[in-house]
Amino acid sequence: MPHMHINLFIQGRGHHEAAWRHPKSSPLPLTDIGYTVDLAQKAEAGFFDSIFLADVLGLWNDVESAPFNWLEPITALAALAMATKRIGLIATCSTTYTEPYNLARQFASLDHISRGRVGWNIVTTWLPQAGANFGHIGQVGHADRYERAEEFMTVIKGLWDSWADDAVLDDREGGRYADRKKVRAIDHKGPHYPVLGPLNMPRSPQGRPVFVQAGSSDTGKKFAARHAEAVFTAHLEKVTARAFYVDLKELVSAEGRDPRHVLILPGFSPIIGSTEAEAERFATELNELSDPEVGRNRLSQRFGGSDFSHLALDKPLSPADFPDPSKNEASRSRTEAVVALVAKERPTLRQLLAKLAGARGHFTIAGPPEKIADIMQDWFETGAADGFNLMPPVLPHQLDLFISEVVPLLRKRGLFRDAYEGETLRSHFGLSRPAVQFG
Repeated sequence: MPHMHINLFIQGRGHHEAAWRHPKSSPLPLTDIGYTVDLAQKAEAGFFDSIFLADVLGLWNDVESAPFNWLEPITALAALAMATKRIGLIATCSTTYTEPYNLARQFASLDHISRGRVGWNIVTTWLPQAGANFGHIGQVGHADRYERAEEFMTVIKGLWDSWADDAVLDDREGGRYADRKKVRAIDHKGPHYPVLGPLNMPRSPQGRPVFVQAGSSDTGKKFAARHAEAVFTAHLEKVTARAFYVDLKELVSAEGRDPRHVLILPGFSPIIGSTEAEAERFATELNELSDPEVGRNRLSQRFGGSDFSHLALDKPLSPADFPDPSKNEASRSRTEAVVALVAKERPTLRQLLAKLAGARGHFTIAGPPEKIADIMQDWFETGAADGFNLMPPVLPHQLDLFISEVVPLLRKRGLFRDAYEGETLRSHFGLSRPAVQFG
């Protein structure tokens, strides 16, 4: 029986909007690498597949009342690679605001440093203020971002394949370091990225990093079907998670790829207590620490800066209160989920913001360990997930509870590993090393 995959998503002091204020969250500064190292080592001791660091290419405009900053992820992964031995290490980097050659060098270096444990979370960056930080006037549109991303992938795959596996000779006596015939330029000439190549370092242990992707719009799903090997996705309920799972696996098959080689890992943010009542009390504590105006502001950012100041906190919402998600140039898939929830449940703005405060549109649940394990087993066994992108609401407290209380239940049921079998992230995910496309 296959095991479920578990990735730890490390963000701030936890994924709940008010985690930074909770007394059980870490007292360390978010810029203290020791905090991140400790979390990664705990996940490794629990035999998680990987850890994941997100990124934001601009300062949120509510920094006065809500921290949303952390260390730059590629730099942080280099430190984590030296502080861990087996767990996979995934970092976000944008195709919209990064040059392919730089990214190829950075991730190839990380894969060498970690001896084959690196994954790249491919994003196209929807944050409205990001463009101005990189010399762009205005926001790059949704369609343009994915058009750039497609060419970016062509270039970067070529760069990672610009050295044959056996190009390095390291022949000291003969005076030959490399076989020059096995190192080639890619000579790519495209509308966005004219790149000569080759890369200035040998092919990495995994051949290339594991490709991770998180876009769930129609365009994002098609992109994932062509390129992704693991997909982080956000769903507020199992029914939409299962529909997404079926749809994406079909799209992968249509691209001529094996659906088993594209793992789907929905975000999962459990609040764990010894009893139902204790878990609910913890959830209430967190929600009482939340500032609804911070939530309103972040909802506005998701909708490309739309003004929601006129919406009363305690009046039921309707889809008409929101711009059409299909025309949104920012976070299209997440806004589609928000509007669908509003149409189904007709919450007040206060209720909606409380739901989103838990994990920004990912699945949240409160309960004892058995309830959490039951839900994970159900999603895994009924075709809604290949595993989970674990998003503890408060760190490290809720991660500690998950590892000590939930993981043993999953192991007892034969659902999760009790040791690493391989050395690389590809081996943890059950993925083969891609053959070099060297011509």
